[in-house]
Amino acid sequence: MISPSSGGSSSVPGTIVIIGAGPAGLTAGYELAKRGDNVLILEASGVLGGISQTVERDGWRFDIGGHRFFTKVEEVEALWNEILPPEDFLLRPRMSRIFYDGKYYDYPLKASNALKNLGIIEAVRCVLSYVWAQIHPPKDQSNYEDWLVARFGWRLYRRFFKTYTEKVWGVAVRDMPADWAAQRVKGLSLGKAIINSLTPKRNQKEITSLIEEFRYPKLGPGMMWERCAERIEELGGSVMLKHVVTDIHYANGVAVSVNAQDRAGNVHSFEASHVISTMPMNELVKSLVPPPPAEVMTAGESLHYRDFLTVALVVPQESGFPDNWIYIHEPSVDVGRIQNFGSWSPFMVQEGKTCLGLEYFVFEGDRIWASSDDDLIAQGTRELATLGLVDPSVVEKGYVVRVKKAYPYYDTFYKENVETIVRFIDTAASNLHLIGRNGMHKYNNQDHSMYTAMLTVENIHGANHDIWAVNVEGDYHESRSTTGRDAPILPPRTNS
Repeated sequence: MISPSSGGSSSVPGTIVIIGAGPAGLTAGYELAKRGDNVLILEASGVLGGISQTVERDGWRFDIGGHRFFTKVEEVEALWNEILPPEDFLLRPRMSRIFYDGKYYDYPLKASNALKNLGIIEAVRCVLSYVWAQIHPPKDQSNYEDWLVARFGWRLYRRFFKTYTEKVWGVAVRDMPADWAAQRVKGLSLGKAIINSLTPKRNQKEITSLIEEFRYPKLGPGMMWERCAERIEELGGSVMLKHVVTDIHYANGVAVSVNAQDRAGNVHSFEASHVISTMPMNELVKSLVPPPPAEVMTAGESLHYRDFLTVALVVPQESGFPDNWIYIHEPSVDVGRIQNFGSWSPFMVQEGKTCLGLEYFVFEGDRIWASSDDDLIAQGTRELATLGLVDPSVVEKGYVVRVKKAYPYYDTFYKENVETIVRFIDTAASNLHLIGRNGMHKYNNQDHSMYTAMLTVENIHGANHDIWAVNVEGDYHESRSTTGRDAPILPPRTNS
């Protein structure tokens, strides 16, 4: 467990430079500043919070990806409460559904709802398909498709797994190795899904996918991180936006300075006693001076990411839905998930209106990513009509938000590449600490990214925590196994 930050430990001499002002970087900065350390945070963009930012356009607020404030990490819960007062949190009902073939399926599954949507005949076919898969399971379950079929049967696999998984990761399910599934979907089966659906428990929290309520900052998750940055500066630290790190200099086994370019193109050099990095690991490798050995450079170049964009469409309030989000398993459209920002917080939308966030999982430079904002707004409007969710004539305006490197891409060799980079840093720059989702190329949620930061602060002050052991596969997670949003191991990519 983490000892209290007010435990009286002396401050670290020199400046601790933190790269990135997302949840991990800001958590590290806050914890260090509370200890009296000299903290400098360099953020490449002009906003705080990373993927947990709240984007504001013309008075509308957008949550990038959706962030429910629920955790089993007590230290993280305490930190949230320390940064924001109780009146800045809303207690929100949790509601998500799956949209497929013109029908809504409750998520998590409810037997009565699923039976009604499937119909008696199709429900019997799904059960028979499941029974057949138990008697005649696929012989080769090394790929994720056959692994799922063995546990659900073909009919349920096609309905609840295939389309959405392929939207999220851009890869055919059959081409995904199944070795991640034993951890990420452990214990999942049709039998357990049916049992859970028949035995609901009020606000059940042991299985996180079944939580019925969660807390949420009334102005979106960015509210947390904007206030955190203010607290850091009140404690004497510095947060510098629009400062792009270009070089990290190291010598004699330690990092010694960081160079960053400001918005005017001027390059500034900052001496560092420690460097904490949340920047994407492939960019970190390229920034090291002198350049690392060839195998380390190759390992960095071999790390890839899944990118993300939101098309936000303003519609009348009555055109929204009660869900926080709806998973779109329908193969006839590109959109993967639709948020209703008014269901997250009424403070994020304007009176009488709401805003729907259509989420697209993409690779930077592909067809959707490269489309103009106007074309994307038009596509989103068409797809709402195709799904029968919203009449296109009531869409008043739209906005597009693009996010690079939203999800680390777990290709077949990513573990070896990460290990190669970490081994080099451990010896060449032992005071260079990697934290957070992109900093560790690890599919962390917000709270676990924060926890890696908290443990790293303890390490800088003399502890010896293994932050790589922070569990990202635990059952506390927002269960996304039936929607494919967990991070599988994927075929290698040849482009970034």
